[in-house]
Parts: sequence; C-alpha cells; structure tokens
Amino acid sequence: MAEMQERTKSALVLGATGGIGSAVARGLSRRAWQVRALNRNAERAAQAEPAFDWRQGDAMDARDVRAAAEGVDLIVHAVNPPGYRNWGTLVLPMLDNTIAAAKASGARILLPGTIYNFGRDAFPILTEDAPQNPDTDKGLIRKEMERRLKGASEAGIGVIIVRAGDFFGPGAANNWFSQGLVKPGKPVTAISYPGREGTSHQWAYLPDVAETMLRLVERAESLPRFAVYHMRGFLDRNGTEMVAAIRRVVGKPELPVRAFPWWLIGLVSPFVPLFRELRKMRYVWREPLRMPNERLLAVLGEEPHTPIDEAVATTLRGLGCMPIEAEARTATGDRVLA
Repeated sequence: MAEMQERTKSALVLGATGGIGSAVARGLSRRAWQVRALNRNAERAAQAEPAFDWRQGDAMDARDVRAAAEGVDLIVHAVNPPGYRNWGTLVLPMLDNTIAAAKASGARILLPGTIYNFGRDAFPILTEDAPQNPDTDKGLIRKEMERRLKGASEAGIGVIIVRAGDFFGPGAANNWFSQGLVKPGKPVTAISYPGREGTSHQWAYLPDVAETMLRLVERAESLPRFAVYHMRGFLDRNGTEMVAAIRRVVGKPELPVRAFPWWLIGLVSPFVPLFRELRKMRYVWREPLRMPNERLLAVLGEEPHTPIDEAVATTLRGLGCMPIEAEARTATGDRVLA
C-alpha cells in the first residue's frame, strides 16, 4: 500500500506586506506551507508577491479574519498600525479578531513580541518571566496583548511569542536603525546614535527573527501551550559595536558619530506619533539590557545568527544607503548559528 502523504499545512499571515510578516510568510512558503494573506488591497498586494493566496479584507473586521482563517493551522499576527498611529484604538481589536478566528479554526497563533511590555525594573537581565510593569502606553497595550493571548491558550489555543530587541534588516521600517542611526536613501556620511558609550543594547536582525519563529513553528507540537522565548540577537555590549559594524561595511573607519537629537524629538513629538513613541522609549538607550536565550537554545539547540557585517550590509542596501564601491568590498558570508 502506498504511503500516505503528509497533509500540506496552511497559514494565514496578517501583516504580510510588513517587515516581519513578509519574512515569515516567505519562510513558510519555502517550507511548502500554503500561505494566505489578508490585505485591504489584495489585487495590488498580489502583484508584488504572487506566491501567496491573497484575500481581500481588513484585520479590523472580525468576519474578514475569520473567513480568511478557515481551515488554517497557523495565524501569524504581525499586523500593526503604520507609524504608531491609533495604537490605542486599533491594536487590541485586531488581536481579538485573531483570537476569535483561531478559536473557530483551531489554529495556533504566532506573535512577534517586543520588549516594550517591560519597564526599567526588569532590566538589565531581561528573562521571559520578568515582571511586566511598562512605562509607556504602548507598553501597556503590549502587556494586554500577551495577557489576552495567555487567556486564549488557557482556552485551548496554542500560542508562540518570540521577543527580540530592536529590529533592523531589509524591509524593516519604523525602527531605530532606519529612523535614527542612518538616513534612508542617502549614503552614510555620519551615524546618529541614540545611546551612550558603555551602555549595552539589544538588536535583532529581522531575517534571523523570522527564521527563529519558523523553527519554533516546526516544533510546535512539543512546545507548551503558551510558549514564550527571548532571542539574544546581536548584543552591542558597550554601545559602540553597531557603530563599528557600520563603519566597516561602508569602508569608513573614521565615520563621525553624532549624538541623537533627543531635543528635536521632544519638540516635534506632540505632532508626530512616531517621534512621540520614540521619546517615551528613551530609557531602553539609557539602561543596559541583555536578553538571555537559554530557553530558546533548549528547544532549538542554536539560534539563527547572521554575521553582523553581512546583516548591516544587507540592511543598508535595502535602505538605499550603501555606496556602490562599499557594496563591492563587502563580502557576503554564509549564515552561521550561535
């Protein structure tokens, strides 16, 4: 008798046009998953990424999400309001729609987490089970998101959360690297650094985060119902190592470093939601931070880790910042594991 073929798994990705959502969606597709994606303009999205099964709809509409999630094994909740606008009114309703759809379909939920739900009292060694006493409104929302997902897990829904440091990488927008350190679309002539020398900082290269999430999904059946993991990512141990990597990649060892204009952020923050949130999160640059990944290593054995120079070069190219001559000098290495 012929062997039965394993059923093809399917996933619904919310936020498939964003940085982490698109990276996870492409990774699932490479692993032979059927990938559905919900978008308010599905026709246009399909032209950019024809490999996905695009469904017309809105993550704010519970009926749209439930219909798109029918029969799927996984829902990737990677959708956020752009530019930090309307977080207080949009984020939790969108998550509630995902939870309701997961309950209806029996799907597992995968969430890219952040450190915003932790306050200063959890630093400098940030473990998965540290107390969540956020210092910002966005942090309170993130805390509530995880509380609701915990409740969903207690009702029988599998949940995987991967928390990481500040994202950087191709396709990653609204992050400190692209909005603070360099200027997108322009060659790097100086680096603006928000922190101070001697203070460690956690970075997370977006393709590594996506790969980590995918490997956890592959082991989902052996994970706890509510599974939370921290990534070590790239730990800038003294606030100078990311700067050094940018200098090496662009071939300018004397590239000047300027203090980030926090005073300007303060002036414009009442009018620009993104800057308002950046100002509130200033403490992550003033306080040393390290995220141990022992729990993750116990499951995966290793954490996906792209060499920092390769990661920075790919990021700068994606931002349109890499001069042609520097691009030619940058050697592309293989992905390594640490």
